[in-house]
Amino acid sequence: MEIVMPELAVVAVTAVLVVIVALLIAAGAGKLARLDGATYPAAVMRAAASFAAVLTIAAAVTAALTPFLS
Repeated sequence: MEIVMPELAVVAVTAVLVVIVALLIAAGAGKLARLDGATYPAAVMRAAASFAAVLTIAAAVTAALTPFLS
């Protein structure tokens, strides 16, 4: 018996997983910044930068793999 997922469901699950990973990395970066002695605004800025970086890398990988997957 084969389980078939619609393409929209695969895209939605993948997007949710990418956002969860980005949030975890951002939280880790913020925590490490605070442990390093950064102020709260500076730690939030570092967390936001790492969140944006993860989403940018995910978008770049998606754009690079699109020709091969379609």
